[in-house]
Order: sequence, then structure tokens, then C-alpha cells
Amino acid sequence: MKIRKLTPENYAKVSALLQQAFPGSTYEVQLVENFHKNTTPVHEWVGIHTNRVIAYIAFSNAYNGSAVCGLHLAPLAVNPEFQKQGIGSELMRFALRQDVIKESTIFVLGAPGFYKKFGFEPCAIPLCPFDKNNGHFLSLRNHSASQFTVGYEAEFDSGVKSGHGGGGKRASRNNLQGKKWYR
Repeated sequence: MKIRKLTPENYAKVSALLQQAFPGSTYEVQLVENFHKNTTPVHEWVGIHTNRVIAYIAFSNAYNGSAVCGLHLAPLAVNPEFQKQGIGSELMRFALRQDVIKESTIFVLGAPGFYKKFGFEPCAIPLCPFDKNNGHFLSLRNHSASQFTVGYEAEFDSGVKSGHGGGGKRASRNNLQGKKWYR
């Protein structure tokens, strides 16, 4: 597998991958398409095998009020045909070595068993607005000392259709209530 920065010519392939990796959900596709449409700053890489996009990872800004306090990892996807072969782990290790990522606090709402393999730890501070009791909210290099509710780009609100989501706008908790990022 070759890992590359995502380029516009692969946007449609990433959308197709997200549809395959998250069957029955349009949320992840809409999230990423809105990132691109709104030119939201996102760090993205794809895994390519025989000219097919088989894996994808993205990091978007995390906020404490209007200040950027780290990055959110979401989504991470692997084509179902290639799952359970270490592709997601390889893409994760690659991304975590990149300068823009390795210097940042990273937050993820996901399966603790998977993410702990990469050094993520349960996160009590800050609070995640989408995970009651922070049971699946983890962080890496988190040195937060005071309590706050972490903010997400507005695109995490699946109803966002246009307009830039920067500036620390938080997605609506009500619109994402029950969304499972830890499949």
C-alpha cells in the first residue's frame, strides 16, 4: 500500500470508500464532502493499492472556545475487503509520524482497544459533547488542566450544507446524539 496526501482527483474515491466502510450511514461521506466543499483545514491521507483508494484518515481542528487546542481524528476508514489486515494500523502509524500531527494533541471518539495500541488514553478532560461520560473518548499528548467541552468543526453537524465551519464553531450535540464513531 502506498500512502499519499489526499488530492482533489481522489475525492470521489474517498466518498465511495466511506460508503463501503460505513454501510447504512451517509454521515461520514457528508462530513468529508462538506470539509472539502467548505475548504475547512483538514489533514488527510489515503492508502492506495493497485490504483484503488482502500483507506482514509482525516484530522480536523479541535477547539477550546475559539482557540485551537489540538486535532480530532475522524474518520478513519478501510475498505471492508482489506479490513483485519493491518491497513488501518499502518495508516494510523504513518499519520502519527507526520510533523503536523506528531506535535499536536489528538482526540478521537472510538474503540478504546484499537486506539490504545497507538498510545491513546482515556480522556476525562476535556469533555466530549458526543460521548456521555467520555467512555469512548481518548486522547494522545493531552495536557489539559482545566475542564471544558471540546469543540468540533461545524461540518460535524451533518446538517451543514454550506459555509466555512472554522472559528471554533461546535457541531450541535442534538444532531449527533447517538452517532457511533467507535464501530
